[in-house]
Amino acid sequence: MEKFEKLTGIAAPLPLVNIDTDMIIPKQFLKTIKRSGLGVNLFDEMRYDRDGNEVPDFVLNKPQYRQAQIIVAGDNFGCGSSREHAPWALKDFGIKAVISTSFADIFFNNCFKNGILPIVLPQEAVDVLMKDSEKGSNARMIVDLEAQTVTSSDGEVFHFEVDSFKKHCLLNGLDDIGLTMEKAAAIDTFEAQASQARPWV
Repeated sequence: MEKFEKLTGIAAPLPLVNIDTDMIIPKQFLKTIKRSGLGVNLFDEMRYDRDGNEVPDFVLNKPQYRQAQIIVAGDNFGCGSSREHAPWALKDFGIKAVISTSFADIFFNNCFKNGILPIVLPQEAVDVLMKDSEKGSNARMIVDLEAQTVTSSDGEVFHFEVDSFKKHCLLNGLDDIGLTMEKAAAIDTFEAQASQARPWV
C-alpha cells in the first residue's frame, strides 16, 4: 500500500448528505475482485446518462476537477452496504482523502485499509473547505497526516483527530498484509520450531 504523508491536491465539492456506497460504486460493478479498474465507474449513475455519456454538470466531469485527489462531502459519507469496492473505486480514480462531518463506520475503516484518509471535521470547518473547493483547480488544499491538519488555499488551518494505530499504518503504507509481513521473522521462527516439535503435522 502506498504511504500517505502529505498531500497537496485539488478538492472537489460534493455537498450531498448520505452518499451511500451504491452511489459511490453501483452494484453491477461488484463482480470483480480486483482493486483496479473501478475508477471509471466511480459515481457512475451521477457521472453518466443512460446512454453512457458524461453528465457535464457533475463535478468530477468538469475540467477543473478531473484530477481531484480530495473530496469535500456532506454528512454521513459512505453509508449503506459494506462493500469494499467503494474505497477501491475512489482510490482507482485518484481520491486520497475525503473530508466530511461523519462517515459510516465500515466505510471509514475500509478507507484506512486501502490507503485513503477519511477526515472528520466540524460542520463549520467543512463549510469553509467546501467553499474553498468551489474555486476549482487553482485552489489546492494541503492534507498533512503527520501534523493532522488540513490547510485551505487561503492558508486557514483545521486540525483533525485520527486513531494513532490507523495513522501509523497510513504513514508507513501498511495494510493488513503489510502488518502481518512485519512479523515475518517471528512467524518463520515459530513455524520452524513447530515443525521440529511436531514433524508429523
